[in-house]
Amino acid sequence: MSFTSYMSQALEEARAAAARGEVPVGAVIVAPDGQVVAQAGNRTRELNDPTAHAEVLAIRAACAAAGSERLGGHALYVTLEPCAMCAAAISAARVARLYYGASDPKSGGVAQGARVFSHAQCHHVPDVYDAIAAPESEHLLKAFFAEKRKG
Repeated sequence: MSFTSYMSQALEEARAAAARGEVPVGAVIVAPDGQVVAQAGNRTRELNDPTAHAEVLAIRAACAAAGSERLGGHALYVTLEPCAMCAAAISAARVARLYYGASDPKSGGVAQGARVFSHAQCHHVPDVYDAIAAPESEHLLKAFFAEKRKG
């Protein structure tokens, strides 16, 4: 069995988010058969919704497509380590595998900060793979915030 990464699609979503003035984070959800079932970029400013992170939007769309609140067997690719809110949503949705790019020392909820999946209260822990296309993800974020500081 060969591994296919969908991080390039997540990076496309992150670039689109940056073009909208959003923090450049993108997410893609892949079904067990390898089909992309949802993809999203951050839309917190556009929707005036602090929960409109890429992961949450992708999970909502994938659950709607599946007709279920559970995404067993699905994989989530996201360009930045999920925050605590998103990690909790990933657990609640029962996502099987999480692949992320850049780590987030400030707001991460997987390997940094809250470490949601390590708590006894966490009902489901996905397999986690970090540093997937991390340099590209980091570059997008650094360039976005450098531009913000200039303006």
